[in-house]
Amino acid sequence: MESADSPEGVQQSGLAVLEAALPNLPLSPGVYRMLDAKGDVLYVGKARAIRKRVTSYTQVSRLPERLRRMVHETRRVEVITTASEAEALLLEANLIKRLRPRYNIVLRDDKSYPWLMVTDDHPFPQIAKHRGERRKGASYYGPFASVWAVNQTITALQRVFLLRTCRDTVFDTRDRPCLLHQIKRCAAPCVERIDAADYGALVAEAKQFLEGETPSIQKRLAAEMEAAAERLEFERAASLRDRIRGLTHVQGSSRINLDGMGDADVVALHMAAGQSCVQVFFFRGGRNNGNRPYFLTHSKSDITPEEVLGSFLGQLYDDLPPPPLVLLSHEVPDAPLIAEALAIKANRKVELHRPQRGEKRDVVLHAETNAREALERRLAESTAQGQLLEGVQRLFDLAERPERIEVYDNSHIMGTNAYGAMIVGGPSGFMKSAYRKFSIKEAKPGDDFAMMREVLERRFGRALKEDPARTEDGWPDLVVIDGGQGQLSAATAVMAELGLEDIPLVAIAKGVDRDAGREWFHMAGREPFQLPPRDPVLYYLQRLRDEAHRFVIGTHRAGRAKSLTKSELDDVPGVGPKVKRELLNHFGSARGVRQASEADLGNCPGVGPSLARRIYQHFHLGAGQAT
Repeated sequence: MESADSPEGVQQSGLAVLEAALPNLPLSPGVYRMLDAKGDVLYVGKARAIRKRVTSYTQVSRLPERLRRMVHETRRVEVITTASEAEALLLEANLIKRLRPRYNIVLRDDKSYPWLMVTDDHPFPQIAKHRGERRKGASYYGPFASVWAVNQTITALQRVFLLRTCRDTVFDTRDRPCLLHQIKRCAAPCVERIDAADYGALVAEAKQFLEGETPSIQKRLAAEMEAAAERLEFERAASLRDRIRGLTHVQGSSRINLDGMGDADVVALHMAAGQSCVQVFFFRGGRNNGNRPYFLTHSKSDITPEEVLGSFLGQLYDDLPPPPLVLLSHEVPDAPLIAEALAIKANRKVELHRPQRGEKRDVVLHAETNAREALERRLAESTAQGQLLEGVQRLFDLAERPERIEVYDNSHIMGTNAYGAMIVGGPSGFMKSAYRKFSIKEAKPGDDFAMMREVLERRFGRALKEDPARTEDGWPDLVVIDGGQGQLSAATAVMAELGLEDIPLVAIAKGVDRDAGREWFHMAGREPFQLPPRDPVLYYLQRLRDEAHRFVIGTHRAGRAKSLTKSELDDVPGVGPKVKRELLNHFGSARGVRQASEADLGNCPGVGPSLARRIYQHFHLGAGQAT
């Protein structure tokens, strides 16, 4: 009998788990999850018949090496049944994106997509960028690949349709046109330079433009311009001419377009050196809404481009409405099933198509070129980054090249609004999803050493609680602290108390004149030392330190701004934002509200006798005695 410690024993153990689970698995469609001994998900898959699909994993000799390792580590199988295989595919994509199993192809992209919003619940609708959940009373257009792309469209809408971008609070308080009206980017509905009917016509035209009806709009504007000129209304004719020019500029500004094809996405893949990049171009109304590269994580072998692209599509449209047409660079396995699943999500037909010739093929080739160039840049950057990390290893005498460097910094003003922050760097650059901020709660205001102790105690105390054996990812290979010998001593003491003396600590401090390039490095057991001013490793460590400083300053400013906007009226029961605004407008300040009589409070708009009594008692009897 083979030992469970040997590779063969581990494999047999995994096979035993699968074989024991088979009799209890359903023959219906659904999703299965392979779990390891710790309960972590190794792999998520979908199947038309779960039992038959899992049975294939027991034939280990026919599996690629990647799946053999997965079977070796499997200790439990969990299943979720669905009504159809298409629904199983949608659920599989959702679980892969959420759980990020080790043996799946994973799209690691936490960014939400920007949309363009037109508010329909206002007499004079506003256009604005939008992220997150949609609200009622608004129309949404997109998605856009980036904020830059949506900003370009908003500029076009201002230039051609003169729509407002200001918030309702600004709109309601304007008494004269703003600069945008003066540069012919807004019709100034805030001061009644245009009535609701004419503004509504502009909004309707803008929506037609966003839906791809640009030629009809251009013809209509040209006809109106000619009619205005015939009536000798030269100012209106000039205004229409400027709008036509703006529309022409927008039509010619995109590098590629898909005229006459409506809404479509172009999805192109390039693989090299065991890595993949997928470029997605978003077209809405035949107009290019920008493109975005996606870098996928997967095994370096046994993966075909077709498999990568097929897995990517499900995850891409997990939180994104699919368009009617998706143009692909490769044929994908189970294309009819993927199209069916996307149609369920979109509630209409979705076509997956790999064009062979013509304009559509040219657009796909353009996207493939972008994918190849993006991956080449990433590989070049990772090579240079690896060399810098090897330099850090040599500089600080580390046992191995650091894969995760954590940098800590603190910020406060006269001891107030104190925050600490952690940023993370590694082979792929800054790992912004791993950044953390800490609101200082216990350290004495202004005590930098105590603040650093608190931050490290909270960060590593929690890490030890969640992973006492230190077997998971997320533990640093090097900790860098912005400061000198004092900060290093404080950090060393904390790590010793937690039993983490094996994690290398470095403090980086500016010189006497605080000049960049003359930093001093402090490590336990070594004399402080400097690097040559033009050393690439010094530049890299400066970038890490500066990124930590930028992040903590931003956190501090956000917290300070929040505290500055906080008012003592926020603590009064029954006083919401609207009533608070009325009180401040009526009395001029929170102090004026506090000093007002109950009768004066009752005279404020939106404040009735009952609320006036409650506000008065809150300030004069104390919150605990107010009724």
